[in-house]
Amino acid sequence: MLFAAASSASALSTDRNENMNVESDYSKVQQGSDDKPGMSFLQGNVQVVQGSMKAHGDEATIYEHASNAKDAQGNDISGGIQRVILIGKKAQAHMQQTQDNDGGLITADADKIDYNADTSVADLTGNVTVVQEGRGTFHGTHMTYNTNTGEMQSGDNTPANRVHMVILPKKKPDTAAPAAKPAVTTPAKTDPAQPVGKTKKKKTQPTPAATPATTPAPANPSGGSQP
Repeated sequence: MLFAAASSASALSTDRNENMNVESDYSKVQQGSDDKPGMSFLQGNVQVVQGSMKAHGDEATIYEHASNAKDAQGNDISGGIQRVILIGKKAQAHMQQTQDNDGGLITADADKIDYNADTSVADLTGNVTVVQEGRGTFHGTHMTYNTNTGEMQSGDNTPANRVHMVILPKKKPDTAAPAAKPAVTTPAKTDPAQPVGKTKKKKTQPTPAATPATTPAPANPSGGSQP
């Protein structure tokens, strides 16, 4: 199966303007000439760094441009790095690079990584795993990755070269409605002097006592006046 995809993010454009720093436990250098590129063979914990691009492997071969080399625009590129081949033995060769436009980090692991500095294309061979941060994961036996355009291509029509990809879905904004706030109940006002839970009784005025009726004195039966 043939796989080809173009990422919306490419490698950090400023990396190409940075120096390439190389470290290893052992190195053997062959000087170049006008018609022969220089070559360096490195072995043991090889580390390659150029800007955000970082790579490492157990062995590496670095090719330099010949002393009279010029690019397509006629610029002098003599002695510049033309190609880096990383080999993994104890562990796979590894390469990683930050992408422009907040594209995150892309990492690649393979048995062999062949990076062409002129074309910015990395050719990965053997148990390839590529992880593009926030986008997905790729597995295959062979893959090419263009760090300038972000284009990745792999596979063919043979059954042995099947490609497996895991593409992450885009994150959706959280549209869940906020939880409703509980209703606030205002407590009834109470008399601070009245105990809670008891009803205040209404005061009543006492009923005044009835005034006794006046009984008139009895009349004198003899008709005379009382002494």
